[in-house]
Amino acid sequence: MEKMTTKDRILDSALTLFSEKGYDGVGVDLIAEKAGIKGPSLYKHFKGKEDILDSLIEKVETHYRDNFGSVINPGKIPETMDELITLSLKRIEFTIHDPMIKKVRRMLAMEQFRNSRIAVLTTKYNIDIVQGIYHKIFQTMMENGIMRQSDPALLAMSFTAPISLLIQMCDRETEREQEAMERIEEFFRYFAEEYKV
Repeated sequence: MEKMTTKDRILDSALTLFSEKGYDGVGVDLIAEKAGIKGPSLYKHFKGKEDILDSLIEKVETHYRDNFGSVINPGKIPETMDELITLSLKRIEFTIHDPMIKKVRRMLAMEQFRNSRIAVLTTKYNIDIVQGIYHKIFQTMMENGIMRQSDPALLAMSFTAPISLLIQMCDRETEREQEAMERIEEFFRYFAEEYKV
């Protein structure tokens, strides 16, 4: 395993602290301490806490794009409804278990009502990007004759909204993850049956 750079240690420490105490509840000295450096040394890498957040957002978005997809590049377009289920379940597994994404979700949940910038990010990550990805997937599947014709934007909303709620349940009640995954798969199978050609 590659050794983390000081900059990456700072970002990792910041995300961990933001996910535990909230963005506003963490100062740069605490971030530096968690990263194992002196407070003033942090300024060799970042201008301040806002710069750390900017870099963290960039890092998280790259990680998410590489592992989940983006509106521009949603990843592999399923060729069957069964493949839609399989690929979607993989995305859910990533979302629930990836340590970085878990911490981001926790930070967003805590800060969305206190910090207007994080409120916008919460909407972007929890709604806009995910629905945009599935909008494009469904639109392409309809064009390819795999799904019956419907409004892909509305389908994306109806497909992702209940999943988002179940993921939030997993975050609050980790012991219910298996139940959530069973309900998600059941919903995916219902959806596939309803919208197959």
